Amino acid sequence: MIDFMRKIGIERELALPSIAVVGDQSSGKSSVLEALSGVALPRGSGIVTRCPLELKLRKLNNGGDWTAVIAYKDVRETFNDPSDVGNYVRRAQDMLAGDGVGICDDLISLEITSPDVSNLTLIDLPGITRVPVKGQPEDIGDQIRRLILTFIAKKETIILVVVPCNIDIATTEALRMAQGVDSDGSRTLAILTKPDLVDKGAEDDILQVLQGKVVPLKKGYTIVRCRGQSDINECVSLAEATRQENEFFMSHTHFSYLLDEERATTTCLAKRLSKELVEHIKASLPSLRDQIKINLSCVRIELKRYDEGPPLEPERMGPYLSKKILAFSDQISELCRTGESGNGNLYSLLRPVFNQWECHLSDSKSSFRELVREMTEKYDEVLRGRELVTFSDYCAYESMVKKHVGDLKQPAMDTLKLIRGIVQKEFMVMCELCFPNFPHLRRMILNKIDDIQSKQENKVDKRIHEYINMEKLVYTQDPIFTQKIVDFKFVERRQEYESVCLDTGENATSPKNCAVFDTRNLTPDKLIIYYEIVYQRLADYIPMVILLFMLKEAAVILRTHAMDLRDGADVVKLLEEDSEAGRQRTDLYQRMERLHLAQERISIFL
Repeated sequence: MIDFMRKIGIERELALPSIAVVGDQSSGKSSVLEALSGVALPRGSGIVTRCPLELKLRKLNNGGDWTAVIAYKDVRETFNDPSDVGNYVRRAQDMLAGDGVGICDDLISLEITSPDVSNLTLIDLPGITRVPVKGQPEDIGDQIRRLILTFIAKKETIILVVVPCNIDIATTEALRMAQGVDSDGSRTLAILTKPDLVDKGAEDDILQVLQGKVVPLKKGYTIVRCRGQSDINECVSLAEATRQENEFFMSHTHFSYLLDEERATTTCLAKRLSKELVEHIKASLPSLRDQIKINLSCVRIELKRYDEGPPLEPERMGPYLSKKILAFSDQISELCRTGESGNGNLYSLLRPVFNQWECHLSDSKSSFRELVREMTEKYDEVLRGRELVTFSDYCAYESMVKKHVGDLKQPAMDTLKLIRGIVQKEFMVMCELCFPNFPHLRRMILNKIDDIQSKQENKVDKRIHEYINMEKLVYTQDPIFTQKIVDFKFVERRQEYESVCLDTGENATSPKNCAVFDTRNLTPDKLIIYYEIVYQRLADYIPMVILLFMLKEAAVILRTHAMDLRDGADVVKLLEEDSEAGRQRTDLYQRMERLHLAQERISIFL
């Protein structure tokens, strides 16, 4: 059950029963772990264990091959050679704590599956040091103590203190730290190492310790003899070291009776630790159940502070994505219909741009009028060809209209670009509002918006060019033009013109008579009347074609493309969140899922 708890990561929420191994430097801690695990861990002088190492031993009851899995941060590696353990652990420590002699709080998990180990989980902690060596910070001792305390202060942790037999047990820092967090010794078990280094005559002192007469511990003491450095130098195998250990205690005058009491050898230690851990787990179950219940309640309360986020189950993500995209499509549709947006009404932003276009057209009427009059006044001097006096070439005036209308193309294009900027910005704002926490989905929609607006702008660009070219045809229906002539009181002005008296007799050839007969004087007014028609057509057409393609049609296309995103999309990636609130919500959902699984599993045992 506890292995299942660790597998689902419940240790992020609450402490699980475990055994933490604590000892001063060179206390024989690594040798004990080697004897229990059957593999050689990193050794050397100074700090060898630089990160907490969770050593999970899993016994294969039906036989099988030796396998190890090492995991830390985002790394997870499997290997099948026991001799590679040291290298893998060193590499993990170097990656987490850096090259050198520094330490790190990050946990390394090493799971060993073998028919030759006991079911046991131990956490190896850095050895306690007092004096920093070269390259270590001055407060390295304090750093190690703080790290050790984070593990042994938990009531769920059995403290396994490793103490050499050849020193005064009462002065060991590891035991003092254990007493500081477990004053009655109810969860502290001590291991005495290096019994072969005990001076002759001091054996009784060791037995006093083992009997709990020096430092009482409710879980008591176990004595072991593991490989020393000389054994390693002589390539003594772990199996041979185990045989030598049994022989040592069987033949020892003072310690042999400890074998009968199962308080000597690493084999007895492994059995005892397994038994202690199982009993400790059983005793901790009610507390674990209560902690899970409290944590679940806290998570539910905290979740209420956050908006609804995407579901964690992949099968529910598709419908959730559809719901979000439909909401976005509805917002875009409403934006086009009513113009309502976060920045005010969209049409109130577009109207000034269209008004600017209308003002430009209105201003162009006066410049057109001046051009026509100037052209008429200088016609005989500049433009008159083979035509008789008082006659004019229609093509000359037509060319002038074409040029003036052609000059309106650039202002129309400027209007298009301004409107595109406003509409695209409003679409993007709507996207940001609808998908604030989904960077991948938001980026895809924003790219769609830009792509659609570019294509629509090209369409409008083409139509503006077409329409300007149509206006160069200089055409309108006769009833429309004649109605304009009536509206502008052109007939009355013509009658006033024809009432002018002619000179007769000898003055019949005077310039005055030519002026009377020259109907070109009426041309500027008639062209201005025509330009009024051009003005009205352009003033409405340009805004209408821009609105149709850049807003209305673009919105329809955007909605269609947004809905198409659901087909064949990587839904999990699209719904990845980037905001702090999103991360917090996801974390809370994951915590709740872990707690639910733990609650279901623990209910089987209670």
